[in-house]
Amino acid sequence: GAEVIGAVGSDWKSEAVLKAGADHAITYISEDMRERVKEITDGRGADVIYDPVGGDATDLALRCIAWRGRLLVIGFTGGRISEIPANLLLLKGASAVGVFWGDFAERERESKERDFQWILDRVASGQLRPRISATFALENAPEALELLAERRVVGKQVLVVR
Repeated sequence: GAEVIGAVGSDWKSEAVLKAGADHAITYISEDMRERVKEITDGRGADVIYDPVGGDATDLALRCIAWRGRLLVIGFTGGRISEIPANLLLLKGASAVGVFWGDFAERERESKERDFQWILDRVASGQLRPRISATFALENAPEALELLAERRVVGKQVLVVR
């Protein structure tokens, strides 16, 4: 039931997130993300922000967060670990939550098993369809890493080890 806004760094990624089911796409390189989020949400801002990129993307995202919104810090694929300005959290009554799968899986094993089964059931039924951008033989791993470094991947890449 959520209205999903995909924030991406290129036009071709905008097409990909819309095709995957997002209601809106913002190309933050060429658009004013804060203004577009305000426009889409009638000035409210984003209630939940999923941020696997970090760095500049986090800085932009926090300026788009709604009153009592939540920033989910997933990772730092952009390379820079964000320094979250506490004043933005204060002014928006917002929170930042770290979401680290590895530690969660270790500390909450029962929840992990239940959640993983929920995901696998939806993949099996076709409700969830992970996007595979490309598949590479293991000896072509450098090519796969180059695509990642150049930010030309949408979804996951698969390395085949056999």
